[in-house]
Amino acid sequence: MTAKTASHIGEINLVIVVATDQDRSIRFYESLGFEKRTDIAFGDRYRWVEVYPPNGTTGLALAPPPEEGEDQTGRQTGIAITSDDIDASYAHFKSLNVDVDDQVQRVGDPVPPMFWFRDPDNNTLMVVQPG
Repeated sequence: MTAKTASHIGEINLVIVVATDQDRSIRFYESLGFEKRTDIAFGDRYRWVEVYPPNGTTGLALAPPPEEGEDQTGRQTGIAITSDDIDASYAHFKSLNVDVDDQVQRVGDPVPPMFWFRDPDNNTLMVVQPG
């Protein structure tokens, strides 16, 4: 049962990641094991696209950049994705030629093993193996 709060906030549902080419980003995230759950017209010339880890309830919305203003790509997103086998995930990402760190970082307890990767728009995300 979910606790009630005065603000009625429940959970994080989506995190928006800028995608200059949504089809390319869909292919990229699907190659990593994400599944596309939403792909619908949005407004008169946009699409709303959501991809999720297979067991995840929080997804990534792959959104086109704003038409005006600063470039929104190439950001440190602060997004952490879990893996039950960090070495297997790292090897899989490398086999797909994903832009990943040189190695899995192993700082030691209490910090879990992790690595960062960049998507086609150079947005940085982290993969971590919880203890």
